[in-house]
Amino acid sequence: MTEAVWMAQRDDAVPEDVERLLATVPEWFGRPESNAEYIDDSRTMETWTVRDDSGRVVGVTLVSHHFPQTSEIHFTVVDRSVHGGGVGTAMIEAITEDVRARGAKLLEVKTLGPSKEDPNYARTRHFYEKMGFLPLEETDLWGADTPCLILVKPVADSAT
Repeated sequence: MTEAVWMAQRDDAVPEDVERLLATVPEWFGRPESNAEYIDDSRTMETWTVRDDSGRVVGVTLVSHHFPQTSEIHFTVVDRSVHGGGVGTAMIEAITEDVRARGAKLLEVKTLGPSKEDPNYARTRHFYEKMGFLPLEETDLWGADTPCLILVKPVADSAT
């Protein structure tokens, strides 16, 4: 069986796409107030998508550029039906190349820290580490009950 080849692109996903994708993975996105913020953020933030052969959005990543040297993956969601099929990898690889071309040195992402045991977020952390992100710090940025792990990925060309 061959794995699908996915292409990520800067795009305009509609908030309905984000809402639909969030509903496929409630074990990651089970807080209605946070989901409402992600849906709202999709109206204004730089958006990357992966679409299937029919044009349906199966993955969304929102990106912010804090400084010329640093960019952040603000949010990523992939439709459960294509988990493990390369959609997330395609988005991270495309975004990495884009921020490198912009001259960034680091790409950052925040996720639930390992001090709060959760098998789903353990998978998330494993994915980001597989993509070259390094754990930097676990903080109480989101409150004591929701430890925030900051991960960073060096993206500068080795010649710079």
